[in-house]
Amino acid sequence: MRVTRLPDVERSEGRRVAVGTFDGVHLGHREVIAGSDAVLTFDPHPVSVVAPRHTPKLLTTLERKAELIASLGVQELIVIPFDARFAQRSASEFIDDVLVGALGAAQVSVGENFRFGHKAQGDARLLAADRRFETVVRPLLEVDGEIVSSSHIRGLVLAGELSQANRLLGAPFQLQGEVVHGDERGRELGFPTANLVPDEALACPGHGVYACLSDGRLAAVSVGVRPTFQTGRGELVEAFIIDFDGDLYGNCLRLDFLERLRGERRFDAPEDLVAQMHRDVERTREVAAGQRPVA
Repeated sequence: MRVTRLPDVERSEGRRVAVGTFDGVHLGHREVIAGSDAVLTFDPHPVSVVAPRHTPKLLTTLERKAELIASLGVQELIVIPFDARFAQRSASEFIDDVLVGALGAAQVSVGENFRFGHKAQGDARLLAADRRFETVVRPLLEVDGEIVSSSHIRGLVLAGELSQANRLLGAPFQLQGEVVHGDERGRELGFPTANLVPDEALACPGHGVYACLSDGRLAAVSVGVRPTFQTGRGELVEAFIIDFDGDLYGNCLRLDFLERLRGERRFDAPEDLVAQMHRDVERTREVAAGQRPVA
């Protein structure tokens, strides 16, 4: 899949374009994208520019979003570098200059709640009124009586409800980051961990222990502040990669979260923690063995 920034895109008559922020590329987004050969999105998230105080914690980086969109068979991802100047464009300018002028869109697909242009004055009805392209408006998707939305999924991730979040995402929730040096407490206890410092711009699962996959390997992952020890460190993501012996410092590690095993706990003694970690590892094996592909 080609990834192109808007100033560099080549105009091509007949594009079938899905338009949206698509944070998480969840099941509702996939309905909007279905049948499109190109996706038009925004980076950074428009809210971070027009209302910075309300910037959401993102479910996906741009790179992860591109991977998920590519997995849907889309041929081209077009990224609009969203800034204050672009935010001043009127809805009609967005249609004229971007959808028609730059892209040559023959079909535009959006969700029913999509808004665009200065002060969000453009909507699906405005698009549908334009006869230069066909407009496809996808209704909001409901699962078990709940609207599938990025904000709802963020809440599930924060609450540790990863099984339900993954169901709505259509793929495992993923964190990734560089492996950094820690206090090596895990190594002293017989459970060496790969430590990641969460990106503050991204959603992070609530404190607890999770069954994960780490680049295809099983991993028992702790998210939290390590209450059994006084470390002075902030929030950490610590991954014990099962049946792995190697040096990961400086590498970029991907963690696919499968299921929450338990909440964060304080143990009276390190031996109690070690016993629990053994149980966490066994439970991780059980979860992975029973896990069916989400996507």
